[in-house]
Amino acid sequence: MDEIDRKILNLLQKDATLSTAEIAEAVGLSTTPCWRRIQILEQEGFITRRVALVDRNKVNVPLDVFVAIRTNEHNFDWLDEFARLVCEFPEVVELYRMSGEIDYLMRVVVPDMAAYDTFYKKLIKKVQLTDVSSSFAMERIKYTTALPLDYAIDENKSRRRRG
Repeated sequence: MDEIDRKILNLLQKDATLSTAEIAEAVGLSTTPCWRRIQILEQEGFITRRVALVDRNKVNVPLDVFVAIRTNEHNFDWLDEFARLVCEFPEVVELYRMSGEIDYLMRVVVPDMAAYDTFYKKLIKKVQLTDVSSSFAMERIKYTTALPLDYAIDENKSRRRRG
């Protein structure tokens, strides 16, 4: 990946509806080489998918709940079953296995506290948990789906160091 690839990825992270011609102009390429670069970025897995971001208020899920979970079960079978069951809930938009005091952390999106309570009851009915602690976001100060690309490897610099 070089600087042009990073520019292409930054543009696509901001707006995946940009045409190849618009991207090419912004990064200083003609359309065909730009299209080839995008194809390679997709083939190599840098671009994993293109999605539309939906306004959470318009679809009535404005509340973020961060759910910290602890369990006494620490084996692969339990983890597989837990992950399978949790992933069935559309309200769970993120799930992480953590280090430290908390075993798992989920981000759940719901309309309100009552909807979260319903979700919580369904969750504990399906999964044996030791401790569940929920924190409700009062304000979203920063949110982005765009990843920082300053850390991406520059193929040209890597080749110069090796060669």
